[in-house]
Amino acid sequence: MITNKSSMLTSEVIAKSGINFGTSGARGLVSQFSVNACAAFTHAFVSHIENSFEFDSVALAIDNRPSSYDMAMSCAETLKQRNIKPVFYGVIPTPALAYTAMKQSIPSIMVTGSHIPFDRNGLKFYRPDGEIDKRDEQAIVNAREEFNPINEITDIEINPYGGLDYITRYTSLFDTNTLSGLRIGIYEHSSAGRELYSKLFSDLGADVISLGRTDKFVPIDTEAVTEDDQKRAIKWSEKYQFDAIFSTDGDGDRPLVADENGQWLRGDILGILAAKALSIEALAIPVSCNTSVELTSYFKHTSRTKIGSPYVIDEFASLTRKYSSVAGFEANGGFLLGSDVPFSGQVISALPTRDAVLPFIMLLYLAKQKNVHISSLVSKLPKRFTNSDRLKEFPKEQSENIVHQSNLSPQKFIDDLGFRDIAVSDINSLDGVRFTLSTGDIIHLRPSGNAPELRCYAESDSIEKARDLVTTVLNKIQSLKL
Repeated sequence: MITNKSSMLTSEVIAKSGINFGTSGARGLVSQFSVNACAAFTHAFVSHIENSFEFDSVALAIDNRPSSYDMAMSCAETLKQRNIKPVFYGVIPTPALAYTAMKQSIPSIMVTGSHIPFDRNGLKFYRPDGEIDKRDEQAIVNAREEFNPINEITDIEINPYGGLDYITRYTSLFDTNTLSGLRIGIYEHSSAGRELYSKLFSDLGADVISLGRTDKFVPIDTEAVTEDDQKRAIKWSEKYQFDAIFSTDGDGDRPLVADENGQWLRGDILGILAAKALSIEALAIPVSCNTSVELTSYFKHTSRTKIGSPYVIDEFASLTRKYSSVAGFEANGGFLLGSDVPFSGQVISALPTRDAVLPFIMLLYLAKQKNVHISSLVSKLPKRFTNSDRLKEFPKEQSENIVHQSNLSPQKFIDDLGFRDIAVSDINSLDGVRFTLSTGDIIHLRPSGNAPELRCYAESDSIEKARDLVTTVLNKIQSLKL
């Protein structure tokens, strides 16, 4: 432990920074991620996991946000203070960093704010055996590690291995003609994986066309696709006659996939089809996922968790004791492999963190095997449709008060939203508040864990009704100032 008059204490620096752990990672305003705030989180993380693992290096990577590089170099300088070698992989997807680091049995830190606006950022931490859990998060926040402040940061060389290793994960599993005959559009925008995806899908035999690359950071939210992106996908599909369009959020761990008509798929629908293609026995999924999962009867068991990959991962431990193939996915599309999975004479190794590439490849594989379009696969699923959106810049305290009040008087709350002739048949408070109505419709309200936003999810027997429910609820909440 460092002891001198100028030393700082990690728990104090973290508390004063205003940065908090959300559903997945520490998130905050860029202005809050000072050099020494990054240092405090890094010291706390390393000191915590040093009790359980031996390592002499830590892997780092970033997304394309303007602030991410300096934050990574702050983390790297911190590691040097501890005589630990920082290995910097540059701009690569979060699952690429996690996969490469886990293979080397070393910890890793991803600098990313995922889908949130560019004035915010975050740090995501991985032990040598995978993503940290909520217990680790508390240990990091509460760690009382002294450290010397960092006065300057220096550049370090980029190691290209992380991105190449991620491509090899899939090209080594699938034949070079796996995607032959398919035309794929890649909406690259500012995604951390945009330098990798064209090569990966081309290596698997697809005809690939790159679309929409920009130097300006684009906060793609796979659960709330903008109207502009909906129109773009339809125009691109008409122009290029695509079989599918692939994109991701900012750090490449949440897929955004459109069918041959340019219609974006909900992430949990993609997850169902990918898990079916992999012959998964048991699933762990958040409570917000579409109830089609259970209605399909594709899987022997489905566990529902709180929202956030740490909760899904936490459930894997009990499932792997009972089932031979375990996976999870979220409504945002991120797909997690909780166990090694045999496939086509090979084994796909477990990757217990969100991944965007695997579910997309498996969707295309399934469509090609059945010789049908993606829309045909989707049409055979139970007719349950979900939609979601959020109120931006909505104070967290206000969101939490809404959830609290609606739990106290659920029927009154539903009446206040304008559904006076509809009864509440069930209420689930596992994460936020999720109402099942007598009509069979579902309304789910939840404060975002990553930003000052109130999210609304709705499920119904038509996409139009699901959209109307979301619009009605969010408009009513704004007008009533609940």
